[in-house]
Amino acid sequence: MRSTFLAPSLSDFDISPEQGFLSPDPREQVTDCSPLNDLGQKLPKLLTARRVRPFIDGQPALLSSIPASWQKEDYRAAMRILSFAGHAYVWESPNHPAGALPAQLAQPWYEIAQRLGRPPVLSYASYALDNWRRLDPSKPIALDNIVLLQNFLGGLDEEWFVLVHVQIERQAGPGLAGLLQAMQGAALDREPEVVRGLRALASAQTQMRDTLLRMKERCDPYVYYTRVRPYIHGWKNSPTLTQGLLYGGVAAYAGRPQTFRGETGAQSSIVPCLDAGLGIAHAPDPLTVYLQEMREYMPPRHRAFLQSLEQAVDDRGRPLLAAYTRGRKTQSPDLWTAYCACVDLLAQFRDIHIGYADSYIHRQHQSYVSNPTAVGTGGTPFMAYLQKHLDETRQAIEG
Repeated sequence: MRSTFLAPSLSDFDISPEQGFLSPDPREQVTDCSPLNDLGQKLPKLLTARRVRPFIDGQPALLSSIPASWQKEDYRAAMRILSFAGHAYVWESPNHPAGALPAQLAQPWYEIAQRLGRPPVLSYASYALDNWRRLDPSKPIALDNIVLLQNFLGGLDEEWFVLVHVQIERQAGPGLAGLLQAMQGAALDREPEVVRGLRALASAQTQMRDTLLRMKERCDPYVYYTRVRPYIHGWKNSPTLTQGLLYGGVAAYAGRPQTFRGETGAQSSIVPCLDAGLGIAHAPDPLTVYLQEMREYMPPRHRAFLQSLEQAVDDRGRPLLAAYTRGRKTQSPDLWTAYCACVDLLAQFRDIHIGYADSYIHRQHQSYVSNPTAVGTGGTPFMAYLQKHLDETRQAIEG
């Protein structure tokens, strides 16, 4: 078997083996922009009092122009504040969502989103990847040393829900490095290198799984559903914003409502990258179409990294790593065992996630039309297709 695959450098895609897809320690405030920083600081109290709309409506400008001195960390910080503020504005009253955003909010949100290559909506990058800080800068990124930079309402359950995701993203870093090592070893037919890479990946996946299992320690399903979830919905396939959302003053939209998906963990690049690297195939279904769409909400370089993994095939067009290990399962049992361990851990991760989707969403009592239990925050039905993707993951190492 031959392959022309050359493992990409993680740093070329804004990824690191230490922090994975997480941004380097995010900027807490936007440089030279008091109105935005003030809005971010006040938002939880304004939302508690349902005063977000009057407050923003009364602002002459949140960002009149983008300072030339801004760095990418400033753009990410501005996107974080504007995204939380935009969703708070829309969903402040769950029974009466706002169908239009004022220009002083919509225009800077659109412009910053354009510069970051993402839609002007709250996405996983702003909700998790760019939304944390260390309590002690000298200590690691860990659940006992990180807090959020921005909240909707605040409180233990909202904080913990996002921080578990942040910790998983950090733990994925060494696993991504191991995955690339295994894929490059397969391309060069260096079996010991493949085994080492797969074992490094499995070690990271074990940590990720164990962190995910901690979700219910401090995030109660009822509190999540009623106090956290309502604000992360988008305006595509929305039962209440059926036509989408008007972005006031954004010339590019020509006065037409826009439809964007809500924030969801499906916008994380981890599981798609593991699927791609391990060669897990999913037969077409509504969820595969939806997951393809979710890439539009990922940071562009993360999206490009995922595409590079998908293009790693052998000379017969088969997924590189899966074909290499399967072709040697008899004569190299350690290699096959190492590969199976990674696939099994991915299946375990998916299985835990299905359980959470059931208890945190599906089994809850629907209190608002805008917060349905039958669809995810991205606006699609999920339970049957999540199970199908779990079954397809397990099938990759059966037979």
